Amino acid sequence: MTITRRRFVQIAAALPALSALPRFALAEMALGEATLTTVSDGTLTLPADFIFGPMPADVIASIRAEFGLTDGPLTPECNLALYRDGTNTVLFDAGSGTGFMPSAGILPDSLDALGVSADEITHVIFTHGHPDHLWGVLDDFDDPAFPEAKLMMGRAEWDYWWNPETVNEIGDARAAFAAGARRRMEAIEDQIAFFDDGDEVLPGVAAISTPGHTPGHMSFEIRQGGSAALVIGDAIGNHHVAFQRPDLLSGSDQNKELAAETRKALLDRITSEDLTIVGFHLPGGGMGRAETRGDGYRFVSG
Repeated sequence: MTITRRRFVQIAAALPALSALPRFALAEMALGEATLTTVSDGTLTLPADFIFGPMPADVIASIRAEFGLTDGPLTPECNLALYRDGTNTVLFDAGSGTGFMPSAGILPDSLDALGVSADEITHVIFTHGHPDHLWGVLDDFDDPAFPEAKLMMGRAEWDYWWNPETVNEIGDARAAFAAGARRRMEAIEDQIAFFDDGDEVLPGVAAISTPGHTPGHMSFEIRQGGSAALVIGDAIGNHHVAFQRPDLLSGSDQNKELAAETRKALLDRITSEDLTIVGFHLPGGGMGRAETRGDGYRFVSG
């Protein structure tokens, strides 16, 4: 269950085009005969209060100092998981496309640098419906970005964004999220397949309900050949306060209390089972593991 750092270097050396991609990060691990690779969709630019707003400033001061987190904007990576088992070529989430933030939307170039075409993607499995995870399902012409792929989303997550009342209830700051999600979901309605908590969505890939960040957020446990990893989306949304103080309520989560409960339970499981994780906004390509640290945890990349 070790991440192949040598493979990381080999791939990076073999892909000189990657130097042109902003903040491209790549990590890879073997899962039996399958591989799990992270591919970049660029970065986001977020105000610090997007995460820290609800948190007591004195409580998180030392964490912010340790990680050099000033009052300036946060620029988290966007790392998608690409799973290949010899039969299926699976993307977890679709990235943001080019209509969300100028610093994001590079997934097509990242896949091209890996030698993977959009037509080769057999499945796109969504963790949730936020813009940086869903909006890239359509290209710049509103055509399917992955025309041969089966699209899959948790039933509860789909129902939440499909509900016409969500745009009125989600709050002004996220109303555009809801409108954008609904527009894209209308375009893919005939292509979508649903799953529920505990379902085996593909051989060796099981859905795990991890709600709070959004109402129907899903993570995925991948087990092949005695190895395992968790694709956690935004259930653990950063490498600093979410690990050191998972109990603190984050402004990035729609249901803050539920998200904190989910984070704590997930980190307990990750550390007790020593699982490799892929987090969408974690650094260094998003792949690593969690270790206990005092009363909290720390993220170990690579």
